[in-house]
Amino acid sequence: MSITDITELISKDARHVPLGLLDKEYGSIIEVLGRVPTDVELAMYSVMWSEHCSYKSSRIHLRRLPTKADHVLVGPGENAGVIDAGDGVAVALRIESHNHPSFIEPYQGAATGVGGILRDIFTMGARPIALMDPLFVGPLEDAQSRYLLDGIVRGVGGYGNSVGVPTVGGQITFDRCYERNPLVNVFCLGVLPIDRLVLGQASGVGNLCVLLGSRTGRDGIGGVSVLASAGFREDEGGAKRPSVQVGDPYEEKRLIEACLELLDAKLVVGIQDLGGAGLACATSETAARGGVGMDVDVLAVPRREPGMSAVEVMTSESQERMLAIITPSSLDQVLEVCRRWEIEATVIATVTGADESGVGHLRILDGPDGPVLADVPARSLADEAPLYDRPMLEPANLDERRDTGPANALVSSDYSEDLKSMLVDPAWIYRQYDHQLFVNTIFGPGDADATLLRLAGPGISHTRKGLAMSSDANAAWCAVDPRRGTRATVAESALNVSATGATPMALVNCLNFGNPEHPQVMWELSETVDGMAEACSALSIPVVGGNVSLYNESAGRDIDPTPTVAVVGLIDSVVRRPPSIGWIARDRIILLGERSANVGGSRWARDVHGVRTGQIDEVDLAKHKVLCEFVAQLVREEAGAEVAPGLVHGIHTVGDGGLGVALAEMSVASGVGCEIDEIVDHRELFSESVSRAVIATGRADELISRARSMGIAAIAVGVAQGDRMRVSQLVDIGLDELSSRFHDRIERALGEIASH
Repeated sequence: MSITDITELISKDARHVPLGLLDKEYGSIIEVLGRVPTDVELAMYSVMWSEHCSYKSSRIHLRRLPTKADHVLVGPGENAGVIDAGDGVAVALRIESHNHPSFIEPYQGAATGVGGILRDIFTMGARPIALMDPLFVGPLEDAQSRYLLDGIVRGVGGYGNSVGVPTVGGQITFDRCYERNPLVNVFCLGVLPIDRLVLGQASGVGNLCVLLGSRTGRDGIGGVSVLASAGFREDEGGAKRPSVQVGDPYEEKRLIEACLELLDAKLVVGIQDLGGAGLACATSETAARGGVGMDVDVLAVPRREPGMSAVEVMTSESQERMLAIITPSSLDQVLEVCRRWEIEATVIATVTGADESGVGHLRILDGPDGPVLADVPARSLADEAPLYDRPMLEPANLDERRDTGPANALVSSDYSEDLKSMLVDPAWIYRQYDHQLFVNTIFGPGDADATLLRLAGPGISHTRKGLAMSSDANAAWCAVDPRRGTRATVAESALNVSATGATPMALVNCLNFGNPEHPQVMWELSETVDGMAEACSALSIPVVGGNVSLYNESAGRDIDPTPTVAVVGLIDSVVRRPPSIGWIARDRIILLGERSANVGGSRWARDVHGVRTGQIDEVDLAKHKVLCEFVAQLVREEAGAEVAPGLVHGIHTVGDGGLGVALAEMSVASGVGCEIDEIVDHRELFSESVSRAVIATGRADELISRARSMGIAAIAVGVAQGDRMRVSQLVDIGLDELSSRFHDRIERALGEIASH
């Protein structure tokens, strides 16, 4: 078909416009099919070629990330990344966003975000054992932000607690850039015997496709696939409310158990969850991965609402659904397992072969012998969406942003008040979550720099191994320099994991950005990817999966670039609880790493003084890797021995809020104050240079000697004692007041909402 013919067809047919497809994208669809698409075909292309499903603005950049290592079993492109933990055990990990739905309906938006990430994990054959929830909302002083946070927290807890998977960590960030565009990122980790690993692909001509779980409804039609591909205008919130899915955690629990039993019994050839784009996604992706076709009987799909059209059935994002590919001989056994778990199971499709050119077609039929409603190459939906190399433009005020002068010239009249204003503990949030399910949690929320779990689960033989995980983001760093800020974020997360004694093994990312049609946003995204690639390569941490969330804007205002990373590490032997945040009386307090007096991009400059500029310190990645290895070795010696050497009593990394916040948190955690006499410059107290850790020890000379022998700077800065935190002439705060300000801030802000 000629370009002239396609142009003429587009001029006469505007069905694609309300579906969010551009004229040139509609033209590409006509070119692929050689004809005008049917309504069902056009709807499937609109959701599968959306930004959320196709990554059409980011794929060209994501290719630069390092994704391979000997221990990586499954990398990007599947439902979750999978790494080898040794001894026949694998670990699945995934992070996703549910940002736009959580603004429209915070409880269900966050709840279904949890449900979706759980399915990504158990579709690989892994049992989900832990969740983390990095959350980003507007300032607590803003009433709408408090309302959103309350609903989001209840949604995460309501779903996770009910389905029986502990929420063991996360983070909370308050900033004005998220006032009308909160970010809800959810990470999940699961464990599995390696021989249970299964991929989301269809194979075997004549095999059956069985839809498991909930019936299909109208909730979620045009859901995340559309919501996450456009920003919000001032008046759009209510109008978009029907797009948010409704979750049922009890159905999900039964679905988890049924699917894992099917996989253990080797009854499943391939399996895929139904998330964004619903059946259109699950059928096209499984067929495309397997190089086969699929005939789908749309009338066979169980529905919970009458009068649903084929378009609605194929694009609904109703939750708690899975698509399993099985052999015909296994059908009776599959139906029996599902009956026992009270899960509905219906054959809705058959695997077909490729055509003479090797292309598998996805055909949607209106009944087994009914008319064909759609006939498209499966790969064109799943893998051949447009790829945009969007214009990029460095911000005109970049030099001004990176000017460290204004931040480093800042002074305060009361540094004690400054420090207290920055203290925040999300303890109220984590009290809404059960973080001790399965009794595997060694370090839960707030106990240490990273969560630490025993590597255990049904089907996993007894092991002393532990899994550490940390989720981290710092938009303030990335706003002034996305490349350097992302390197620092990855470095911080790796050091957090190392502080539990674990070796960082893999990373997943959730890249939250504004409108990709804005050249500055694409520059931020590209710089972020390069920074992440540099840090991961230098630290030997492969990126095994991720998510890109774009169009995070409200009323034309983009959020600050917010790359969230989650790093997972492995420790071979956990005999005793490793040292964590805190110290004991008379400990010497050691600062590992280079000293810094740069407060550019710091929380102190931003939150206390309103200065959002100033370059952050560059991370020497080679030195940082040595620091990570040294810290992990110190902690492993304490955790892996029957009789611990007792060299390290406590450890805490330095990051958000700088050394001041780190020392305050250690004081509060231990109930013992400190006298710090080596830090006399307020800038050194609040600098957020990340390649640093505070260690409490009774053998300072030995520790300092070991560190310096590795080329790591180390200095004794003070001693743990008394009931006050004193830092030279800068800070003097009683522990009671310090603890009160630390623990009560969020609870006070949300107490009125919680009481109702």
